[in-house]
Amino acid sequence: MSDNSVDPSGNTEAFRAFTHSTPQEPATASKTPLIIGGVVVAVVLVALIAWLAL
Repeated sequence: MSDNSVDPSGNTEAFRAFTHSTPQEPATASKTPLIIGGVVVAVVLVALIAWLAL
């Protein structure tokens, strides 16, 4: 029975191609925490202004 998957360490050329493959670009950072933080700050400021106005 033959194995269809190729082990990169079994062949020098395949191993070099495996180790020198270009890394994937990192995922872009999500802006969700920044938006949530901005909303929280806005709510706190509105509450503070309302409390000071009383």
